[in-house]
Amino acid sequence: MSTYPPPANSINPAFVTSALELPGYRIVQNLGIVRGIVVRSRNIVATIGAGLQTIVGGDITLFTELCEKTRQDSYAMMSLHAAQLGANAVIAFRYDANELMKGVTEVLAYGTAVVVEKQ
Repeated sequence: MSTYPPPANSINPAFVTSALELPGYRIVQNLGIVRGIVVRSRNIVATIGAGLQTIVGGDITLFTELCEKTRQDSYAMMSLHAAQLGANAVIAFRYDANELMKGVTEVLAYGTAVVVEKQ
């Protein structure tokens, strides 16, 4: 089940940043770290299709699409987690990915949930 685009009750993407502040806003409350974790495996059809794409070279679109969808879903989960805590912004946003076993990857979207107000 996809959680992207983020649910209506999540953080506005304009208020998610890799920076430590939002220009024009001040942080009034730090609510802590929030995260969204997605673990995905490649399916056999995509693996075969990607293998064929490697023969001709270039972008492996099947894997690109899988990676993008996984990042979108982890971002949406993190954004929802922040909103559930009462945040209206996320600062210091990052992605991380780890291979848990051959063909199985974890993607983590994380940041600091904060409440900001216009200066």
